[in-house]
Amino acid sequence: MTHTDKTQDAAEVARRARFGALPARIRLEDTVEELPATVPDPAKNTYSDDDWLIHNVV
Repeated sequence: MTHTDKTQDAAEVARRARFGALPARIRLEDTVEELPATVPDPAKNTYSDDDWLIHNVV
């Protein structure tokens, strides 16, 4: 039983063609996007003494 001749069927050949090698390596610089920070809007977080009344009662 020293039969070393290995026959490959079509499914095995297709698997090797598809999964036979690892994909190309992706650099970390290509996966991260850096955007500059924006200046905070001072009018966005203004507080009014009656703000709770407007949101909770009306």
